[in-house]
Amino acid sequence: EVGLDAESPRVRKWIALAQALKGFPRHLSQHVGGFVISRGRLDRLVPIENARMEERSVIQWDKDDIDALGLMKVDVLALGMLSAIRRALDCVAQKRGRPFELTDVPPEDPATYAMLRKADSLGVFQVESRAQMAMLPRLAPRRFYDLVIEVAIVRPGPIQGDMVHPYLQRRQGKEKVDYYSPELEVVMKRTLGVPIFQEQVMQIAMVAAGFSGGEADDLRRSMAGWKRKGGLHKYYEKTTQGMAERGYPEEFADRICKQIQGFGEYGFPESHAASFALLVYISAWIKHYEPAAFLACLLNSQPMGFYSAAQLVLDAKRHGVEVRPPDVVVSDWECTLEETSQSLQERRQGQPAVRLGLRQLKGLNEGAAERIAEVRAIQAFDSVEDLRRRAELTVEDLHALARADALATLSGNRRQAAWQVAGMHAMPALLKDAPIEEAAITIPAPSEGQEILSDYANLGLTLRRHPLALLRERLRKMRLKSAAELHAAPAHQAARACGLVTMRQRPYTAKGTLFVTLEDETGNINVIVWPALFERQRKQILNARLMAVYGSWQREGEVTHLVAQHIVDHSDLLGTLTIQERNFH
Repeated sequence: EVGLDAESPRVRKWIALAQALKGFPRHLSQHVGGFVISRGRLDRLVPIENARMEERSVIQWDKDDIDALGLMKVDVLALGMLSAIRRALDCVAQKRGRPFELTDVPPEDPATYAMLRKADSLGVFQVESRAQMAMLPRLAPRRFYDLVIEVAIVRPGPIQGDMVHPYLQRRQGKEKVDYYSPELEVVMKRTLGVPIFQEQVMQIAMVAAGFSGGEADDLRRSMAGWKRKGGLHKYYEKTTQGMAERGYPEEFADRICKQIQGFGEYGFPESHAASFALLVYISAWIKHYEPAAFLACLLNSQPMGFYSAAQLVLDAKRHGVEVRPPDVVVSDWECTLEETSQSLQERRQGQPAVRLGLRQLKGLNEGAAERIAEVRAIQAFDSVEDLRRRAELTVEDLHALARADALATLSGNRRQAAWQVAGMHAMPALLKDAPIEEAAITIPAPSEGQEILSDYANLGLTLRRHPLALLRERLRKMRLKSAAELHAAPAHQAARACGLVTMRQRPYTAKGTLFVTLEDETGNINVIVWPALFERQRKQILNARLMAVYGSWQREGEVTHLVAQHIVDHSDLLGTLTIQERNFH
C-alpha cells in the first residue's frame, strides 16, 4: 500500500492511466504512465464495466478472485491529509522565508507528544476519532514507536482479540509480561508480549507452532482485512498442537489463538502502521506549532476527516488562532493566511490570521471566485455593481456572496447586500452592463441570532458567538451544565448537560453502544449511550440536534464521559438552525 498526495505528479499519472482505460476495449500492449498493463487487450483478462462515477471503469472480480488467479493488485491510497500536509509545509516555508520540507520537522518533539497525551488531536491524522482520543491518554505516547502502536491497536482485530487491555495493563506496569520462551520474546518484546501486528502473528506461527514459511503466508492471507468472520478457525488445531509439542502451556496457546482469531476482523501490518504514524506525528507537530496553517490547509483539503469546518474553526479559535470571515475584497478561493498586528502576534506567538476562502460559500463555484481574484488584482472593487460587471458574475453568484455576508465591505450588512443584488436581478437585460445610480437605502442589520442562522446556512459555520451562548441563560435555568463546568466536576456523580450533536458513532465492535459528541461554547462532551437506552429512546437519540443528557459523569485520568441514563430532545430551541453532523458506523 502506497500513501500518495492526492495532487502529486504520481497520482496524476495514475489518473491519466485511468482516463486512458475508459475507452475499453483498447489494446494496451504499449507503456501507459510508465507501466505495462498487459501484453494483449485487458478485457481479454478481466470483465470490465463502467463505474458509477463518471469516466471511471472497474473490473467485476473480487480482490480475492484476482489473488487466486495470480494477478497483481496494488492499493494506491490518495490521502487527503497528505495534501493538507503539503499545503501546510508550503505555508510554513513562506512564513519563515526559507524552504521547509517534511524532513525539516524535528523528530521526537516533547511538546508534540504532550499535546497528544492530552488527546488534543482534533484534525490530526488517524488519532482524531473518539476511540483514538480515549486511547491517547491511556497509552500516553512519548516516542515514535508509541504512535505506531496507537495507530494499530484501535482496530477491530486487536479489540476483538482482547489485546488492548492486556497491552495497557503491561505498559502501565499493572500486569507482568511473560514471553514463555526466548524465541517469542524476540518476536513480541516491542509490544510487551501482545501480538498487535500481522507480521508478529506470522512469526509466532513459525517460531511457536512450527508453521512453514508458506503456511505462515497462508495464515497472513486469511488475516487480510475486512473479513468479519475471518478464515482463521482452520488454523486453530494446528497452532495449539504445534505449541503444545514445543512445551507452551495450553492456556497460553489458547489465548494466542484467540488473539490471532481477532485479526480476522482487520488488523494492521507494522509497516502500514509505521507509515501512518509518521503522518500522525507530522500533522500533530503542525497543529501544535503552526495552528493557523494547520486550520487553513485542513479547510482547503476538505472533505476529509471526522470533523466539519465549524468544528475545525472552533478548535483553532480555542488554540488562539484568529479566523476572519470570507470577504470578496480580500478572499481567494482557498483559505489564506494574513498578517496581524504586532501586539496580536506577540499574544498569539507569531501566528497569522486565517482568512476564510470563498470555497466555504454555498452556491459559489470556483470559476466565479477565480474571476473575482483576477480582476481584483488589477484594481480594487468600489461597489457591488463594479464587482458584478468586471468579474462577470451571475445573479446567482451575487446572491451566494450576499447570503454569506461576503459583500459586507462593499455594501454593509447582508440584508443591505441582498437588497442591492435583488435590484440587479430586476434590471432589464438591455441595461445589464450599464452603471446604476440611485439613492442609497439603509436597511437595518439582522439580529445576532439571525446572523448566526444565516452563517450556518450559507457557510456551514459562524465566527460570531456560539449558538449555545445565546441560550446559556435559559439552559442554566434548566440546570443544564456547560462542557467547561462538567469537565471541572468530580467523577462518579449525577450530571446533566446539553449541547449541539456534532457526531454519532455506533461501531460494530461496540456491540450496540452509541457514542455521541456534544458541543457548546466552552468545549465538547463525550456521551455514552448503552444499547438498552438506545432502544428505549431511539427517536430522540437519532433526531435530536440539541440534546440534553441526564446521567453519570465518569473520569479516568484525562478521559471523561457522560454515561447517559435519559435523553431529552431540545431541538425546538434552535429554530431553523442547521448543524453539519458526521455519522459513523
